[in-house]
Amino acid sequence: MREPLVKKSIRKFLVILFMVWTLFPIYWMLSLAIRSGDELFGVLSLLPQSFSMEHFIDLFKTKSFDTAILNSLQVTFISLSLALLFGMSCAYILARARFRFKIKGAMLFWVLLLRILPPIAFALPLYILMSDAGLLSTKLPLILSHLLINIPFIIWFMITFFEALPIEVEESAAVDGATEHQLFSRIVLPQVLPGLTAVSILSFMTSWNEYLYAAIFVKSPSQFTIPLALSTLNSEQELTQWGNIAAGGVLSLIPIALFVLFAQNFLIVGLSGGAVKE
Repeated sequence: MREPLVKKSIRKFLVILFMVWTLFPIYWMLSLAIRSGDELFGVLSLLPQSFSMEHFIDLFKTKSFDTAILNSLQVTFISLSLALLFGMSCAYILARARFRFKIKGAMLFWVLLLRILPPIAFALPLYILMSDAGLLSTKLPLILSHLLINIPFIIWFMITFFEALPIEVEESAAVDGATEHQLFSRIVLPQVLPGLTAVSILSFMTSWNEYLYAAIFVKSPSQFTIPLALSTLNSEQELTQWGNIAAGGVLSLIPIALFVLFAQNFLIVGLSGGAVKE
């Protein structure tokens, strides 16, 4: 009886330690964001000694952070929608189609290669293409670069879900007169909803936090995304604005948290729906 109790206590301690290790940076960022500027220049205590919203106000009044949030939302949702549309379609075709020549393995290898190569490898070709097309002053280069990142990941992630589905269900629906669109939207898609939710969350986070391509393609402050706007708060011309950076970090977490909470509901529905057989 004593040994299981010791193991249980150790397990609880490790869980608590892991939670503290994981959540403390978020707490510290929030505590820095709500402290007054004067307190940040002194010796910082674990608990805030003052409460102020001045850093949040300063971000919107002098740093145009609302524009950065809007730009990030536009680029992320447009690129995510297009990536899911093309990625899901390609994954389903690769999982179900029978090619005359044995090229499926080569195609999957090419998809994986696009994913594992570092993003900087595509930066120069994309920059030249966008510059020649005169699109560097628009959000299109950012959207296309996010598609380049997310589509291979969606294909590689979702193809295993499609291959795991019994093809007999689709064949039965096709015999009953279901069109290709009905077959995919009403038969296949509900069964892969958990995988779709997971890949949507991961792709959303990738696009939302992407910095490299934003630093390369974005030239005007009016088109800054959140990571780029936060990076400008740390420059050689002025002291690092820790309060503003922390406040921006807190604001950048809100859409991700809302998206994850919203997607979790569909994840639970998809799991419970897949567990019930009529």
